[in-house]
Amino acid sequence: MEKFKRLKNEGNDFVKTGEYEEAANKYSECMKLNTEECTVYTNRALCYLKLYKYEEAKRDCDHVLQIEDSNVKAFYRRALAYKGLQVRKKNMACI
Repeated sequence: MEKFKRLKNEGNDFVKTGEYEEAANKYSECMKLNTEECTVYTNRALCYLKLYKYEEAKRDCDHVLQIEDSNVKAFYRRALAYKGLQVRKKNMACI
């Protein structure tokens, strides 16, 4: 559990400095230690949104909502992911 907390805090520090790829990697390491901790999924979803990885963000939010069906952050970030996917879809149609 100590390693989990350390990795999560490192991920949080990377988010604060805008290093989203590194933060996502730390949260992914956390998930190997505990797959039921929803905050690392919603945190990684935030990173994915910042990196324009909308499908990945949606997947993380879907996972959280299977565990906690009323998680507000997961709903909100999933909505942002859907919005990003729609914009991407429109842009691809123009090409």
